[in-house]
Amino acid sequence: MSEKEKMLAGLLYEPNDAELLTRWHKAKDLARDYNQCDSLDAKKKDEILANLLGGKGKNLWITPPFYVDYGENIYFGNNCEVNMNCTFLDDNRIEIGDYALIAPDVKIYTAFHPTNASDRFGVVSEDGSFEFCKTITAPVIVGNYTWIGGGSILLPGVHIGDNVVIGAGSVVTKDIPSNVIAYGNPCQVVRENK
Repeated sequence: MSEKEKMLAGLLYEPNDAELLTRWHKAKDLARDYNQCDSLDAKKKDEILANLLGGKGKNLWITPPFYVDYGENIYFGNNCEVNMNCTFLDDNRIEIGDYALIAPDVKIYTAFHPTNASDRFGVVSEDGSFEFCKTITAPVIVGNYTWIGGGSILLPGVHIGDNVVIGAGSVVTKDIPSNVIAYGNPCQVVRENK
């Protein structure tokens, strides 16, 4: 099993794998190009997103700057808007449904590390050379007609249902069902969203 296959399966993997690093660097270059693209150049921005993302529906609007790990593991539905300064660490799949709004400074993380330091780094070499931390992943799914408020953080493995509002500054640590308003740290359902 390749390191990429382990990564997408949610198994402990080595992020310094040559295949993964090649894609990581390509994504960083594409994100840089997107972030520096003229604001009115919709054609070029669309071409860059087609090369960066795993998939996208119609009418995707992403306001730069936008940051990713690999890009290819991010999938958008139709009519989505991502505001400025969002970071999607897509070491696993990130799915965003139709008519989703992602406010400024939202962070979506699919990657995390073992809590035990020796599991993260393995045996420390005598020369003290740095090794990448071993990593684990879990996908993040955001439903249709969902609005993620500014500065929110979605942690690995969370699924957010349809027609959900996540209040600004929330830290989503567990699944949020459809048709609710939720906020806080940790994010909790506050009321129905009719």
